[in-house]
Amino acid sequence: MKLHYSKILLFSLLLIILVISSSNEHNKTKPYITPHTATTTSRVLIECNIYMPNYDNDPNMNSVKENFHKQTEQRFHEYDKRMIKNRQKRKEKCDKDIQKIIVKDKMEKSLVEKVEKGCLKCGYGLGGVATSVGVFGTAVVNELKRAAMATAIDAAIADGASAGKAAGDIVGAAKVVELIKSQLKVYKIANNPLRSIINVTNYTNEKLISGSIHSEFHATCISPGFDTSNSMCSIVETLDLVQGSVPVQEGSREAVIKITVTNILSDATKAAATENTKITTTQTAALKAKNMAAVHAEYNGYISSINASIIAILIIVFVMVIIYLILRFRRKKKMNKKLQYTKLLSQ
Repeated sequence: MKLHYSKILLFSLLLIILVISSSNEHNKTKPYITPHTATTTSRVLIECNIYMPNYDNDPNMNSVKENFHKQTEQRFHEYDKRMIKNRQKRKEKCDKDIQKIIVKDKMEKSLVEKVEKGCLKCGYGLGGVATSVGVFGTAVVNELKRAAMATAIDAAIADGASAGKAAGDIVGAAKVVELIKSQLKVYKIANNPLRSIINVTNYTNEKLISGSIHSEFHATCISPGFDTSNSMCSIVETLDLVQGSVPVQEGSREAVIKITVTNILSDATKAAATENTKITTTQTAALKAKNMAAVHAEYNGYISSINASIIAILIIVFVMVIIYLILRFRRKKKMNKKLQYTKLLSQ
């Protein structure tokens, strides 16, 4: 505005000079008669008249000045209106640009915030899952391992007892056969070996064994045409005659056989019980160690799988956190740039 005012003042000065020069030329060419009257010219200068323009009372000059002022004011008003209009247009354009930037920024911000929140929620969720898997998974596996260990121990005890009983029955049956051979000299029953008659299922059946031996004794030693050289006959007779050997009832050979078989079964049962205890102890210990090792190996694999899952989840959480931080940093950087640009547009 200062530049325009200076130009206007310069223009007015030039215009005034032009008007003055034209007025002087007009006065020179205009003929007029100078009266020859004696006048006294005072050459005293008044200080206030030195700076007084000599065209203040000129009506033409006043008219020109008025026209000039009117035109100048009109142009100033038009210029102000144009400036106001241009400013308004620029302001509206800036407002539109700012609004577009704001809308675009809101959309980008909303999208980025959604992604950030998604990453953050995913990180929180996976972190909670990792914690839950680590705590509850390990606890559940330990409980299952404890239950499996108890089951393995029970199975080892049961299997050890079964193995001990089987071994004891084998030893007991063999002991019965051995004692019958050594004490009663019976090697066969009905032409069948004793081992085919006495086995692990019936070696404690006193009635069956004593009845079978008595039938063999009767067929061999009492029936017509018996073999007197058979050692079973002499042994039974000796046991029947010798006082104090066995508590005989009325000298009955059947009672002698029965009592002898009862004593044999008692010894065989003791031998079977001893073997049963021995095998049960050793087999139970071995089976316990085997079953517990199997349980440890199985559930250690489960725990390793849980630990691997936890590590994988933690890695995913770490990646999510890094993505979240990168997105947040980029969003803040972009927001700062847009804020600076918005400030510049507002100015």
